Amino acid sequence: MSSGPSRTRSERVASVELPPGFWGRTLLALKQGDVLLRISLCVLAAIIIWATTHAWAPPFTFRAGDIPPRDILASIDFEIDDPDSTEAARQKARSLSLAVYDHDASSLEQLRAELQNKVDRLLAATTIDAKVLEAWQEFEPAQEESAPAPTTEQRQQAIQEFQAALQEEDALTSFRQALVDAFAPLEQRGLLGQLPEEHLGNQEKIFVRRGDQSSYDASVAVSDILAAGAAAALQKDLSEKIASPEVADRVFTWLRPKQLPDTLTLNLEATRAAQEAAAEAVPEVKKLFPAGGPEVLASAGVPMDAKSLELLHAEHRQKLSQQTLANQCYRSLAAFGMYIALYTLCGFYVNHHAPTLFKNLQRFFSLLTLVVATVVLCRVTAADSWRAEMIPLLLFSMTIAIAYKQELALLLSSAVALIVVFSLGHGLLDIVILTSGVAAAILFLKTVRSRSKLLYVGLWTAAVVVMTTLGAGTIVGYSDFEALSFEALRYGLWAVIAGSLMTCLLPFIERLFDVQTDISLIELGDPAHPLLQELVRRAPGTYNHSITVASLAEAAAESIGARGLLVRVGAYFHDIGKMLKPGYFVENQGKGDNRHESLVPAMSTLVIIAHVKDGADLARQHHLPETIIDFILQHHGTTLVEYFYRRASEQSEADPDGGEVDESAFRYPGPKPQTKEAGILMLSDCVESASRVLVEPTPARIESLVQDLAMKRLLDGQFNECGLTLQEVHTIQESLVKSLTAVYHGRVKYPDQQTA
Repeated sequence: MSSGPSRTRSERVASVELPPGFWGRTLLALKQGDVLLRISLCVLAAIIIWATTHAWAPPFTFRAGDIPPRDILASIDFEIDDPDSTEAARQKARSLSLAVYDHDASSLEQLRAELQNKVDRLLAATTIDAKVLEAWQEFEPAQEESAPAPTTEQRQQAIQEFQAALQEEDALTSFRQALVDAFAPLEQRGLLGQLPEEHLGNQEKIFVRRGDQSSYDASVAVSDILAAGAAAALQKDLSEKIASPEVADRVFTWLRPKQLPDTLTLNLEATRAAQEAAAEAVPEVKKLFPAGGPEVLASAGVPMDAKSLELLHAEHRQKLSQQTLANQCYRSLAAFGMYIALYTLCGFYVNHHAPTLFKNLQRFFSLLTLVVATVVLCRVTAADSWRAEMIPLLLFSMTIAIAYKQELALLLSSAVALIVVFSLGHGLLDIVILTSGVAAAILFLKTVRSRSKLLYVGLWTAAVVVMTTLGAGTIVGYSDFEALSFEALRYGLWAVIAGSLMTCLLPFIERLFDVQTDISLIELGDPAHPLLQELVRRAPGTYNHSITVASLAEAAAESIGARGLLVRVGAYFHDIGKMLKPGYFVENQGKGDNRHESLVPAMSTLVIIAHVKDGADLARQHHLPETIIDFILQHHGTTLVEYFYRRASEQSEADPDGGEVDESAFRYPGPKPQTKEAGILMLSDCVESASRVLVEPTPARIESLVQDLAMKRLLDGQFNECGLTLQEVHTIQESLVKSLTAVYHGRVKYPDQQTA
């Protein structure tokens, strides 16, 4: 029987003959379009994961706390910075750095000028009087105690000889130049009695810095600036540069008592700066680790510490630097191929067992986004200091289990866990621990009827993960039980945290994936809901009908393992559109009050059918979830409004000018039920309405009625898209018969009782 123009798009496409089986469904999906878009999204997701996981480079496979079963030696030659040797070299550079001394030569210049003046006075004296003799004393060497003091005549004669030596032609000029030349080295290098206690760095040389003439800045030997060495050098220079040895001796005799002044001052700030500059100039000292040893990078049976990880990181960086472009391409193609293979495997399963996920582009995109986000978060949280990749993985598995099915959640979570372990370079132990955790969380998460359920799921998952870690770790050879226990407890803690986070994220997940957990359904099915209260006030008969249908449908759904609570809440709202015109529906009409008697069948049909669209509009205005709106739209499918269709047919047959009645005008617009729960509601709704008109609702009549209505819906193709099997339809019939029999059970007839 044709359904006319009201057929859905999938029905029109399905009318094309296609090969049966999986490939037939695949071809149908191609004909429906958007498949290339979905494939493109999968490839894009794979590319993002490929880039996020750095699939072109081998991952670093070690983490803090790992216990290697055997000694790990270098597989290639590599070098690392040697901090101890570098610090020793820098300390040596500091010790050899020249201390900086500020040089002020003015005191030497003044001393030379004073000597020149003394000599000029002696030369200017025409008579040798007492003042001249007194001045001459400074030029006389010290006498030994046993030696007699020189007489006045001897002293006068010595003065005259001194004067005579300098009064020759150009003698005085040569003398003055000799003094300048002899003092020049001292004035350039400076003088110091002894090195101060604060002296830092080099003991052989210092750096002399003159504030007035930077060109004189230079390194100087310590022996040249100390007073003892400088005095000897000065005496030698005076003897060589002054023509008269007698004059040179007298001049040096005058200088000795003066004790040559200190002209150098240690600059501690500049010295320390110079030392640090010298230390910074020292390059990093490298330590070579040859391939094959003998250096051990990580010892067997010992948890890896920061030092071992640093060595292994250095080796890994060296390997990456030696990786050729060809190797990167081969590894990238292999990783990308693995990701595509996993996507293909999961895609085959989804197309075969959850085809509606492919049809809903928003859900499909949300699922891919969630997969990519999970891989990224696992990479971020898997750092050495956290190692918490189990948290996002458990959140992902619980989200898919809540939004879709446990089987799909287990498959997708295992695939994501495999990608994470591969990208992190971990081994068999990690994949066993992660998959055991997600499997436990999914299996414990069959229903969520209370907020505490997710916390219990986290606790049970933690127990499974702890036992799995201890068992698997012992099998693979972990010798340090304390470290293994710590690792197990850490994984258990992540499981508990994941369960707690899921409790907070549940409302957002329900909104994102448009799913309703038992918690939200219980809240939604509250009789105090404004729509239900309005339904009670405007259409009490429809409300009572909805309550009865809810009871029948819930029991039927639970009989085949479907979501009974979802069907019950959907039944509460499935007829809310009737409240806009309650008088046109039989359950709200009084005796003899039938408004359809004044309407033609076509108009009555429009009024009856309109309650579906009106109900969906009311539901959207009150922000009911799409799942509940689907019940409103699908609970009649594309069924025929038989009563008015027959009336129209009878009127057409009675009218000689009447034409053939278009059946499609008397059918609901659909769509047909898309889920098992919607199919159950359809059947429960029609049998409850039909059972009300039974004169004697005996069990046999109820059973016959249910079978007739179920067969009629089945032959009409109403269950073609909801996934119900014939066995499940039979089980639903039995449940409905049992429930209706309980409602219309026989009663004892008392005397004088009148039939209602």
